[in-house]
Amino acid sequence: MYPLLKRVRRQLKYRSVQLPPSPYSFPTSNQYPAWHEILRREWRVWTRALAKAKKGPHVLVATSFGIHSPSAIVESALAVALTLRGARVHLLLCDHALAACQIALSADYADTAEFVQNGPARYCELCFPPANQVYESLGLPVHRYSEFLAPATTRRINEIIASVAPDEIPQFTFGGLPVGEHAQAGALRFYARGDLNEQEGHAQVQQRYLRAALQTTFAAQALVAAHPFKSVCLNHGIYVPQGLIAHVARAKKMDVVTWAAGYRKRRFLFSHHETYHHALMTEPTANWEAMTWTPEVEAAAREYLASRWHGTRDWIWFHEKPEHELDAIARELGIDFKRPTIGVLTNVMWDAQLHYPANAFPNMRDWLMRTIQYFTARPDLQLLIRVHPAEIRGTVPSRQRVRAEIESEFPDLAKNIFLIPPESNVSTYAAMVACNAVLIYGTKTGVELTSIGVPVIVAGEAWIRNKGITMDAHSADEYFQFLDRLPLPTRLDAATQRRALMYAYHFFFRRMIPLEMFEPQTGWPPYQLNINSLAELAPGASRGLDLVCDGILKGSEFIYPAEEYNDHSD
Repeated sequence: MYPLLKRVRRQLKYRSVQLPPSPYSFPTSNQYPAWHEILRREWRVWTRALAKAKKGPHVLVATSFGIHSPSAIVESALAVALTLRGARVHLLLCDHALAACQIALSADYADTAEFVQNGPARYCELCFPPANQVYESLGLPVHRYSEFLAPATTRRINEIIASVAPDEIPQFTFGGLPVGEHAQAGALRFYARGDLNEQEGHAQVQQRYLRAALQTTFAAQALVAAHPFKSVCLNHGIYVPQGLIAHVARAKKMDVVTWAAGYRKRRFLFSHHETYHHALMTEPTANWEAMTWTPEVEAAAREYLASRWHGTRDWIWFHEKPEHELDAIARELGIDFKRPTIGVLTNVMWDAQLHYPANAFPNMRDWLMRTIQYFTARPDLQLLIRVHPAEIRGTVPSRQRVRAEIESEFPDLAKNIFLIPPESNVSTYAAMVACNAVLIYGTKTGVELTSIGVPVIVAGEAWIRNKGITMDAHSADEYFQFLDRLPLPTRLDAATQRRALMYAYHFFFRRMIPLEMFEPQTGWPPYQLNINSLAELAPGASRGLDLVCDGILKGSEFIYPAEEYNDHSD
């Protein structure tokens, strides 16, 4: 049995629950919230809330693939919380209908031909039933993709696919929507690569993701035409299917709310209109420049940033015991930190392959190879490349490794260029702090490095871009002009460091909204909903949840004023 399928089957163990008769009794998986246990006690309260909500604003919570229990956990709680605030919540699940989806990964197939032939069918029985049981137990309308994919729609999709060559898919649009972009991103995620060169069956896989993208588009268009949704809430807002649902909703002038787990425990990121990958790059600086800044707030920011070196306050970290001692790092790498050193931080190559107009290079690989080529001709400087640990330790390990790509391009790497591989326990922070400046493409680490004075040059979609803190390259020429200035004579000045620290506080404490009811746990899913009563999700019970629900229902900003509440706890 293949790795993901084996893990899912092991973790999705159904258990029959014997309960007194009520409308909300059903067997459930132990990965999902046991709503039946709460509703058994409070079904009259919930029934009254459902009746009142029938006249409220319509909100679509578009979970889509129920096998992703972290999404179903959060989104079922949001559905309940919004209902308790008078919203008419609808839910959307895939019921074996999509030709491809975000769950399927090539690593779980001994032969890609199985996926080409059957798509993600092996997951479907593990995907739809548990989430459907959870949602239907709430008495809320659950829509299914198959409802909107009539034979005539399928024939139209077939015609469209027949007219699009595989190499045309990334640029393909339908009705003004970038259907091909999300289909291509889905295929890249399937292969866990930044490109599809010479991948077995890649043309057929691309076509499967294009089919799924079109199925999603047609289904979403039919769904939003049938109901007067005020807003749509979904996880991430990229890939297939969520990316297309978001585009369809935006085209209909609906508010799109995307969310993801934040870095801090019990914290979540929410954004209006688009995926947070884009929103955090273009967020107005006025959102944080005028916030109250006190010694206590500054101390909280510094304390949390220091904890990032060990990951003790975060959901996820990559090293249990990172090596921080600079002499030990120098010995391991064979580098002399007394010489001017420029750091480079890579990304996972396949991740979030979307169009960012601000990028100076077409992709991370191109940026990295041209950077190495530049420093090959600069023996006066050392280049220290830190490969992202998530290449091998992330949720979806990459099948296109940075080290292999470098070796294929530069079989005899210049002596002034050093590499920290993803498996190394070298502390990224310790190594980069020892550098004169750090070059990044899309990593979030630029937020932390600038707050302690390290100059950062941005070539891609890093969230620290556009904040008046970093050197932001908008073209390859501008990027290399920045490199020509290296080494820099000084660290960031005090005013810039303070600005960087303010943004770091905004990013980690204000944009990451506390939802204390989601309790961290070991294993999968990384958290569970920990409540005993509907009252814990009702208005006034949680500042963070109130803010999130107001954002979904009223369009207010997803900014938690932690400095006003003096809320710096985990």
